[in-house]
Amino acid sequence: MAARLTTDPGVELERELASQGLRYVGGMDEVGRGALAGPASVGLVVFDAATLGTADPSVWRGVRDSKALTARRREALAPVINSWAAACTVGHAQPFEIDRLGISAALRLAGLRALEQAASSGVTVDGLILDGSYNWLSAEPVLGQEPDPWGVPAVVRTLIKADAHCVSVAAASIAAKVERDRMMGEYAVDYPGYGWESNKGYGSAVHRAAIQEYGVTPLHRVSWNLGV
Repeated sequence: MAARLTTDPGVELERELASQGLRYVGGMDEVGRGALAGPASVGLVVFDAATLGTADPSVWRGVRDSKALTARRREALAPVINSWAAACTVGHAQPFEIDRLGISAALRLAGLRALEQAASSGVTVDGLILDGSYNWLSAEPVLGQEPDPWGVPAVVRTLIKADAHCVSVAAASIAAKVERDRMMGEYAVDYPGYGWESNKGYGSAVHRAAIQEYGVTPLHRVSWNLGV
C-alpha cells in the first residue's frame, strides 16, 4: 500500500522499518525511464539499523532529490553518501532489455541487479522504500525475463515522492543520476553528434535532429517513438 509523508527528507520511515527488526533498510529510485537512449538505472542506498538510531544527521545534510540539485552538487555528494551508507549500488537495464521486456520489467531487472550488488558486498536488504505508488520491484517477471537468482526484500513500502521525503531514496536518486550521467558522457565520445554529454539521452531537439541525420545507434531504444 502506498503511503504519503509531508516532511523534509529524513529517516523517519527508515527507522520505522528498522523498528520491525529489519537489519538493513534502504531506499531505491530510478533515472532514465523516459530517455530515448542509454540504460534505465536504479540506485539503492542502504542503512544499517544498528547505527541508524545513533547516526549524526549532519552526515547526510544536503541530500535531496537529484532533480533538485546541480550536477556539481550531485557529484560532490556521491562520495559522501558512499561514506555513510552500508551499501550504495546502481543497477542498469540496457536498451535492448528495455526493448525486449518493456520499461517496467526493465526497471525491475535493474533494481534486482542493484540488490545483487549489495548482497555481494555482504548487505542483504530486509526492508526497502520504493519511490512512487506502484511496486514494480515485486511485480511478476514478464515472459522472457530470466529467473531471479536473488530475492526481493521481505518488506517493500511504496511512497509517493519518496525522493523528497526519505534520505535513503533521495541518496539513491543521486547515486543513480551521477553514475548514469557519467555513462552517457562516455557514450557521447563513441557516438558524437547526439548531444548525450548534455541531454543524457533524453529527447532534446538536438538529439532528435541527430537521429534523423545519423540514424539510430545500438544504445537507442528502438521500440520507442524515435521518429524514424
